[in-house]
Amino acid sequence: MSVALSRPALWSAADAAVATGGEAIGDWTATGVSIDSRTVMPGDLFVALKGPSHDGHAFVAQALAQGAAAAMIDHPIVDVPEDAPLLLVADTFDGLVGLGVYARLRSRAAVVAVTGSVGKTSTKEMLRLGLSAQAATHASIGNLNNRWGVPLSLARMPAGASFGVFELGMNHAGEIEGLSRQVKPDVAIITTVEPVHIEFFPSVEAIADAKAEIFAGMSPPGAAILNRDNAHFPRLVAHARTRGISRIWSFGEHEEADARLIDCSLHASSSAVTADIKGEVVQYCIGAPGRHLVTNSLAVLLAVRALGADVATAARELARIEAIKGRGQRRVLRLGEAPLVLIDESYNASPPALRAALAVLAEARLPDGEVPGRHVAVLGDMLELGERARSLHLDVKADLVAAGIDQVFCCGPHMSALFETLPPCMQGGVAPDSSALAPLVAQALRGGDVVMVKGSLGTKMAPIVAAIEALAASAADRRKEA
Repeated sequence: MSVALSRPALWSAADAAVATGGEAIGDWTATGVSIDSRTVMPGDLFVALKGPSHDGHAFVAQALAQGAAAAMIDHPIVDVPEDAPLLLVADTFDGLVGLGVYARLRSRAAVVAVTGSVGKTSTKEMLRLGLSAQAATHASIGNLNNRWGVPLSLARMPAGASFGVFELGMNHAGEIEGLSRQVKPDVAIITTVEPVHIEFFPSVEAIADAKAEIFAGMSPPGAAILNRDNAHFPRLVAHARTRGISRIWSFGEHEEADARLIDCSLHASSSAVTADIKGEVVQYCIGAPGRHLVTNSLAVLLAVRALGADVATAARELARIEAIKGRGQRRVLRLGEAPLVLIDESYNASPPALRAALAVLAEARLPDGEVPGRHVAVLGDMLELGERARSLHLDVKADLVAAGIDQVFCCGPHMSALFETLPPCMQGGVAPDSSALAPLVAQALRGGDVVMVKGSLGTKMAPIVAAIEALAASAADRRKEA
């Protein structure tokens, strides 16, 4: 059975034309929506977006050759057959938004949207697990949370879904409001407000105001779920009330929180939690480590309650959560006869996220449960911190010392400045960029280490992860030859 036939119909040519105000050429049915010709699947509607570097119209013929059901275009394409299945619109980005808006309007799903300075993707994934165990659930993939990702995620939502889970991101004021008006959430979660993307804001209070834009697309019966322990909780409450939100629920350790942490036991690869969710005491396990996940699990279960789903069922599913590539995924490699644990946090970084990652690294253990020979942190610059960048990087020293990190490797101008302040016994190596740092890290690692790699996406820390993996692969080859 082909991939296209195994997926249910998502868009008919007629419905897509109505949604976009375009003209359908041919009678086709799409089972998916794609904006990347490299990952087009048979049956997809390929949307030819104009990006900063490439125009998707140049890849329409390729997409159709790969089995796309049709292509959305906004000007004629010379290298496709005259009878090619197409959707001609005035502008392909506006057409994508049109698909998303129409998909939301035709859906009866109860929808939750997640934003916050950190923790959006893991919170979305916990929601996906907890809700999909109870009814058909559609959730955005990965971190499709921007002006392209949100309408794409909406356009992919099946009409019959019972629940929808969407992540909304931003780095400038005004971005989330438009996304929220597309998603129209019934429940909105703000995980926390921290000095992330502070380069583009005059203050952290302004970041809170931008996060509160998530309420713009909500109707008064909706529920706002806010971090009771965050300093900006009162400000967010005021925004929700101004929007007429009738239910404002909170989570955290505060005694007045609607979802209150009673107790938790943090382990190297999981956490055991006892919480009070609106008067219901729930005990559960989270299948990935970190106190930040414990905190955000409270928001998840509160959102499940607000959506009318079963809290106990959702709580049981949290044992299945796994860290994803670039966001805490851990791999057990081998150097010689000894294991090497690699924690891949290479996708992004911010001060609160780095603190959380270092706390996880501090608790990490080898596969047999033994304490590692060394805890090693490989750090790249945290970007978009503006005038506070230097001080926020220097502040990491206290977190490194508190976590008991044995060796630190740094790249980028700000992390390099931090490196110079560390005690000599902690200084593993420093380089101007990740490509120069990678061989230093690979040369220094040994069996029995636990190593964590973290930095903002722009610092390109993924090659260091690849270098560590290559080191282990080379060691494996040598063992085979021996």
